[in-house]
Amino acid sequence: MTVTKYSANGNDFILFVAQEKADRSALAKKLCHRQNGVGADGLVVLLPHPDYDFEWEFYNSDGSVANMCGNASRAVAHYAHEKGISENNKAEFLTGAGVIRATINGLYVVSDMTEPKIIRKDIEAYGETWWLIDSGVPHLVAVRDDIEDFNIEKARELRQKYNANVNICKVEGETMYVRTYERGVEDETLACGTGMVACFIRNHKEGRVPDQVKVHPKSGDELYVSYEDGIYRFGGKVTKTFIAETIE
Repeated sequence: MTVTKYSANGNDFILFVAQEKADRSALAKKLCHRQNGVGADGLVVLLPHPDYDFEWEFYNSDGSVANMCGNASRAVAHYAHEKGISENNKAEFLTGAGVIRATINGLYVVSDMTEPKIIRKDIEAYGETWWLIDSGVPHLVAVRDDIEDFNIEKARELRQKYNANVNICKVEGETMYVRTYERGVEDETLACGTGMVACFIRNHKEGRVPDQVKVHPKSGDELYVSYEDGIYRFGGKVTKTFIAETIE
């Protein structure tokens, strides 16, 4: 088996092409293991589809299945473009959350996100009001003046109670800073695309940010989230880390 590893602003993914659907949960756990495998936040398998360039199977590092991942969508779009699976610097593919359309410009990839759903705006926990937003997968979002203190134990409790990723964010002018605890990884990650989009949605709805902002996740990279013509878009650079020719 030949696999390719990508990094998308701190999120890393193992990618390969297959011809048939299968339960690859055990393989995802094996390959994504940081000490005994390749090491990654997730595994993405590209499969043929009659109507789109491809469809994907997405697995978190613990082997669980997720419908959507914003950073993975950009990495996969670039990979598909390089492999000739998609053409004309565009990719259209099916995820568990719906169809994603992406535009590739060198290493810079922009994904049109699926239509979000604001599930709740009134969750009170630890002295804060949290919004629950499904931006492809569910996210809890709290807005703070300072995000230096991110209590992982409290985040883990919220993740278990609401079965959602947990985000804290702050806004400075037209820049947003985000930290995310991700289910499936069960820890804070360096970046989460759907989490950044969810944070933008809340701040945009509450009038804190304009229609486009810079976003800095924990990795320190700079990304962009925008709302254009009724579509939430998420853009940034991706990096192909390496290719492993044989994985037993």
